[in-house]
Amino acid sequence: MDAEDPSPLRRFVVAKRSITSIFDQLLDFVKDGSAFVDEAWRGDDLGQVAVEEQSLEMQSCATKLSTIREVLLRRHMKVAFFGRTSNGKSTVINAMLRDRVLPSGIGHTTNCFLRVEGTDGDEAYLTTEASNERRSVATVNQLAHALHMDPTLDSGSLVKVFWPKSRCALLRDDLVLMDSPGTDVTLELDSWIDKFCLDADVFVLVGNAESTLMNTEKLFFHKVSERISKPNIFILHNRWDASVTEPEYIEEVRKQHLDRCVSFLAEELRVVGLDEAPGRIFFVSAKEVLSSRMQRAQGMPETGGALAEGFHDRLREFQRFERTFEEFISQSAVKTKFEQHTVRAWQITEAIKAVMDAINIASADRKIFCLEEREEQRDRLDFVRGQINRLTDNVKERIKSLTEDVSAKVTSALSDQIRSLPVLVEEFRADFNPTQETLQLYKTKLLQHVEERMVGGLCHRCSVSVLRDITDAQRHMIDSVRPLLSLSVQEQLSAPSSSSSFELTYDLGLAALCADFQENIEFQFSLGWTALVARFIGAANAKRALSGSDPRPQAGSTLKDEMVVSIATGLVSVTSRASMTVLVIGGVVWRSVGWRLIALSLSLYGLIYLYEKLTWTDASRERALKQQFVEHAARRLRTVIPTTSSACSQQVYKELSSTFSRLTQRVDLSEAELEGNIRQLSFRIQRLENIQRRSKAFRNRATELETRLEAFSVQYLQ
Repeated sequence: MDAEDPSPLRRFVVAKRSITSIFDQLLDFVKDGSAFVDEAWRGDDLGQVAVEEQSLEMQSCATKLSTIREVLLRRHMKVAFFGRTSNGKSTVINAMLRDRVLPSGIGHTTNCFLRVEGTDGDEAYLTTEASNERRSVATVNQLAHALHMDPTLDSGSLVKVFWPKSRCALLRDDLVLMDSPGTDVTLELDSWIDKFCLDADVFVLVGNAESTLMNTEKLFFHKVSERISKPNIFILHNRWDASVTEPEYIEEVRKQHLDRCVSFLAEELRVVGLDEAPGRIFFVSAKEVLSSRMQRAQGMPETGGALAEGFHDRLREFQRFERTFEEFISQSAVKTKFEQHTVRAWQITEAIKAVMDAINIASADRKIFCLEEREEQRDRLDFVRGQINRLTDNVKERIKSLTEDVSAKVTSALSDQIRSLPVLVEEFRADFNPTQETLQLYKTKLLQHVEERMVGGLCHRCSVSVLRDITDAQRHMIDSVRPLLSLSVQEQLSAPSSSSSFELTYDLGLAALCADFQENIEFQFSLGWTALVARFIGAANAKRALSGSDPRPQAGSTLKDEMVVSIATGLVSVTSRASMTVLVIGGVVWRSVGWRLIALSLSLYGLIYLYEKLTWTDASRERALKQQFVEHAARRLRTVIPTTSSACSQQVYKELSSTFSRLTQRVDLSEAELEGNIRQLSFRIQRLENIQRRSKAFRNRATELETRLEAFSVQYLQ
C-alpha cells in the first residue's frame, strides 16, 4: 500500500549534490584566483596592479568556501521527535524505518537522545559521545533503555545509530531521525534545544490521542520558537486506534484535538496560518503501522494479527504524514540548509568580480603608462642615435681643424726656434778644451742645452695654447654628449682633465740629427786661398772644390753652384806652366809698381797672418765650433719641421680621438640601457596584457558561477 513514487527526499539529495558541485568549482576558481592575485600583487615591477588587501581578501574567500564546503558535505535533513514519556516517539520512528531499530515499549523507555542515520555498509552499529568505537546495534537497549539505566549516559547524552541504507529507503536520502527522552522527565529543556535542536529542519510532536496537549509539551515548543524563527512543527496524535472503542465520539474527539492543536500552532506559537495548520496535524497508530510493515517485510499479509477496525484509514493517514513530511522537509531543508550558503556564494563572487575589475583597471592604467614610457624610450633612442651620428661628424671636423692648427703652430714655433739658434748656442757656457775627449763632452752638453732650450721654447709657444684648445674641445665633446647619456651614466662622467693627464711632447732628436757633425777648429787664414774660395763659393762648395772631389752635379745643387765649383777646381789644378804664368805676371807687377810697394804689401800680409795666428785661441776655436754647429743644426732641423709638427698633431689627434671614443662608449652604454628598458617595458606590457586577459577570464568565470547559483536558486530555493 506504500507509494512506489520516488521519495521527495531525493530533491534534497540532488540539491545538495548540485550546490556541492557549484561550491567545488567555486573553491577551485577562488584558489586559482587567489594565486593569480597573489602573483599580481608580488610583481613589484608591475606597479600597484594588485594590493595586499586584495590578496588577503581572496585568501579569506577561499577559507570561507572551504569551511562552507565542509559544512555542506555534512548537511542532512534532520527531524526531531519530542513528546511526553510513553507517547510512542520511538515507535513512530521504528514505523518510519520499517523495523524495530529503537527500544520501545510501555513506560519510560528512551533514556537519552538517539540519532538514527544511514550508513553505506551492510552492518548496523552505534557509537556514543564518549567513544567512536563501533558497537553492536543490539546494545542500544543496554545503552538507551531507561530501564537499564546505563550510568555513563544521562538524558542529555547522544547515541548515534547507523542503520544500513540498503535496509531502509528512508535513510538513503541524507535524512536523520532524532529520538528524545520525554519532555516531562527533565528540566534541562534549554540545553536540549541548544545541543540538538538548532539544526533541526522539522519537529514532530508525538502526542497521545487519549489525552490532550500538556503544558510541558507546549513549554518545550515555546522555548524552541524563541530560539528558532518559525520552526516547522508536525503534530502526530498517536494511538488513534484506541478511538475505535468509542466510535460514536470519534469525530468529536478528533475535532477537539484538531482545534486545540490548530490554536497552539497558529495562535500561540504563530508558526503557521490558520488555513495551513490542519495540514500539520495527523491521527495515526504507529504501533499498527510498524507491525503491518514488519509482517509485510517477512512476506506475511500486512493486515494479519489483531488489528483494530479502521486500520487502513489510519495507515493511509500515516502514509499521508510521511509523504507530507517528506515533501515539506525536503523543501524546507533545501531552503534552510542551502539558501544562506547560496547568498554567501553570491557575495563571494561579487567580491571576486570587484577584485578582478580593480585589477583589470589598474593593469590597463599601468599598461597605458608603460606604452607611453616605451614610446618615450624609443624616441629617446632614435634621438640619441641621430645626435651621436651628427656629433661624430662635427667632432671629426673639429679634431681635423685643431690638429692642422697645432701643426701650423709647431711649424711656426720651430722655425722661430731655428732662427734663434745662434742665440741659444751663444748662451751655452762650458769648459772648452780642444782635446778629443773634452771636445766630445762639450758637444754632448751643447746638444743637450740646445735641445732643452728649443723644447722649452716650443712648450712656451705651443703647449699652453694647445692644451687650452684640447680642454675646450674635450669640454665641448662632454657638453655635447652629456644630454645623450642616462642619469646613471652621467654620474660617472667627469670634467676634462687633459692639463694633468696629457702633455704635448716634442721629440726633436737633435743628437741623432747632429750625429754626423764634424767641427773644423784648425787655424784658417782669412786671406788664404782656401778662405777666399770658401768666401767666394761657400763653405760646402769650397770643400768639394779644394778636396778635388767629383765636380759632377750633386742632388739639390743649382747650375750656378756647379759652375762656380768647376771654375775654382780648374784654378786649383793648373799645371806648373800656369804657375809660371803667375810668376811672370808677378814679375810684371813688380816691375810696374816697384819692389818697395810689393815688400810693403807682403809685410802687411804677413803681419795680418801673424796677427790672426796669434789671436787663434781656444775662445776663437769655441766660437768657430758654435758657428759651425749653428749652421749644421739649422740645416738639419729644417728638414724635420714637417715630421715634428705632424707628430705633435698626431698626439693631439690621439688624445681627442680617445676622449671622444670613451664618450661614445658611454653613449653606447646609454643606448644599451635604453634598449634594455624598451625590452623590459615590452615584457612588462605583455605581462600586464596577460593579467588583463586573466582578470577578465576570472570575472567571466565568476559570472558563469553566478549564473549557476541563480539557476540553483530558481530551481530549489524559490
